[in-house]
Amino acid sequence: MKLKLVFPKVLLICVLIVSACSEPEKQTTATANVQVLPYQFLMPELDRQRTVRLYLPPSYHQSDKSYPVIYMHDAQNLFDDKTASSGEWEVDESLNQLAEKQGFEVIVVGIDNDADFRMNELSPWENKRFGEAQGQQYMAFIVEVVKPYIDTNFRTQADRLHTAIMGSSMGGLMSHYAIHAYPQVFSKAGIFSPSYWYSQDVFSYSRFKKAPLDARLYVMYGDKEGDGMIADTDKMLRQLRQQGHPRQNALFKRVPNGEHNEQLWRTEFSEAIQWLFQQQPAF
Repeated sequence: MKLKLVFPKVLLICVLIVSACSEPEKQTTATANVQVLPYQFLMPELDRQRTVRLYLPPSYHQSDKSYPVIYMHDAQNLFDDKTASSGEWEVDESLNQLAEKQGFEVIVVGIDNDADFRMNELSPWENKRFGEAQGQQYMAFIVEVVKPYIDTNFRTQADRLHTAIMGSSMGGLMSHYAIHAYPQVFSKAGIFSPSYWYSQDVFSYSRFKKAPLDARLYVMYGDKEGDGMIADTDKMLRQLRQQGHPRQNALFKRVPNGEHNEQLWRTEFSEAIQWLFQQQPAF
C-alpha cells in the first residue's frame, strides 16, 4: 500500500522536472542591423558597468550620411524577445519598415537596465519605498560617457535638434527629467506611460526648470493603466499649458484600452518618433 501512495508523487515530480527542462529556449528576434557593443561601459558615479545596444539604419553601411539619434532606456526590451522580460518593443522592425516605406532613418542607442537598481537609476528624486535616487548619475553617464562614444565612433547628427530620448514607465519619468535637465543635449522626448506617481517632485522641478519652447514632448498612456496614471498625466498637461509651452510641441495621447505593457508601447512607437522628428518652427 505504501508503494502505491509514494509512486504517483515520484512520477509527478519526474514529469515536472522533464517538463521544465524541455521548455524551448527563446530564439533571438533582433534584426541584423542590431548589435550589442562589444564591451561594458563604466558608470563612473555609480561604479557599475552597463551593456549598450545599438540599432543602425539599413542604409548605414552603404552611405556616408549622418543620422539623428534616439537614446532609449530598458534596452533589453527594445529589440529582442530573447532578452525582453515581457515581450519586446520591436523597435528594429518598426524602424526598418519606416526606412523602407518613408525613407525615415535614425540611430537608436539602448541602455540596459539593472534589475537591482532600475527604480533608483530611473528617477532623480528619492522614493521612501524604493530608496535613494540615482537618476542624476545615470543621466550623467548617458550624456558624458555614452553619447560622446556614439558621436565619435558612428556617423551621428550630434546637435540637440537631432537628438531625442525615450522610455516607458520609469523610463518615461527619466525621459521627462532629461528633456528639462539637459536642454542643450535633447530637443525631443518620447514619454510613454510615465511614472509621475514615483515622486511629486517632478511637478515642482518642471515648474522651476522649464523645457525650452521648441522642445517636443510626446506623452502617451493607456486608459486602462489606472486612475492615478490618468490624473497625474492630466496634471502635467495642465501645468505645461499654464507655463506656456506651445501646444504644437506637446502632444498628450490617451490610448483607448491601452494597458501598461510592451504591447502598448510597441504599437505607439512609430507614430511617436514620426511626430517627434517633424519639422518644427523656431522660437
